[in-house]
Amino acid sequence: MYPEEMVAPMKAQLTNKGFEDLNTSEKVLDALKQPGTTLLIINSVCGCAAGGARPGVLLSVEGEGKKPDHLTTAFAGFDVEAVKTAREHLAPFPPSSPSIALFKDGELVHFLERHHIEGHSPELIAENLKQAYAEFC
Repeated sequence: MYPEEMVAPMKAQLTNKGFEDLNTSEKVLDALKQPGTTLLIINSVCGCAAGGARPGVLLSVEGEGKKPDHLTTAFAGFDVEAVKTAREHLAPFPPSSPSIALFKDGELVHFLERHHIEGHSPELIAENLKQAYAEFC
């Protein structure tokens, strides 16, 4: 498990912008039961989370256009039980961190695995997500 001192600023990049911190299994289950659309980012300490996933997700929810009703995050290697529970709802996709999922009324409708994030710009990630929002939100 990663130390809190290391994880806290990476979590804060999202929670300071309105993302709910899903740090328990119960919070994950409650979030996924919510009606409407829920964006879930499985956050990570890796460089592609810092360089692509977090900035891309933040760009995707800025400005005009459709957006998810609920913004949520859990941290791989720190919120262990929460991430395990979240991954149970990401089938058939294998565990991947970082990763970004969009749920509609509790059903997974769009998913970006690590290989969709790694090596891609935040702008490209944001555009991918905005297209999903246009379709599902």
